[in-house]
Amino acid sequence: MVVTNKSDNVVWHKPTVTREKREKLNGHKSFVVWFTGLSGSGKSTLAHALENALHQRGYRTFVLDGDNVRHGLSSNLTFSEEDRKENIRRIGEAAKLMVDAGVIALTAFISPFRVDREMVRSIFPHGDFIEVYVRASLDACEARDVKGLYAKARAGKIKNYTGIDSPYEEPPRPEITVETENASVETLVDKILNELSFKGLYK
Repeated sequence: MVVTNKSDNVVWHKPTVTREKREKLNGHKSFVVWFTGLSGSGKSTLAHALENALHQRGYRTFVLDGDNVRHGLSSNLTFSEEDRKENIRRIGEAAKLMVDAGVIALTAFISPFRVDREMVRSIFPHGDFIEVYVRASLDACEARDVKGLYAKARAGKIKNYTGIDSPYEEPPRPEITVETENASVETLVDKILNELSFKGLYK
């Protein structure tokens, strides 16, 4: 069990260099783009493609990717329901630190449960959490499965696998929805950039 209770001796230290000052130095706003969807839906591909597009335009960015985080920040966590919730909490807090640092954080995690995604949303000021639902059918995701994880889950070798024996709860009101089965990565990145521009987060 992960203990998150704070000691009475822990006091928040107000920074001298504020987020607003960092954003001014960077020349852009900071926020988080939270990609969510089934394994194989295209979250990581889109997150990295969007980061590349933003980077080429001079934006300061960083991608928090599921497998990469499991190598370090969450290397001590299993895939139990409790640990999966803790993993998402840690990612949310890491993304919040990046946003406070003036960086655009992009995350690519299945994050299958609405309550966990809403918990992360709640730690950000209004408008700073952009949920992107990367939608693809289960059949399409299984067809793209280069790791063979869906096959292992169907064979009973992996338990509680999202989409097979564990549910994925679709976002009821995501800021952005992209359909990845019949559109190119470039087209979808342009759509996301247009949506960010409409929200005043991208010029």
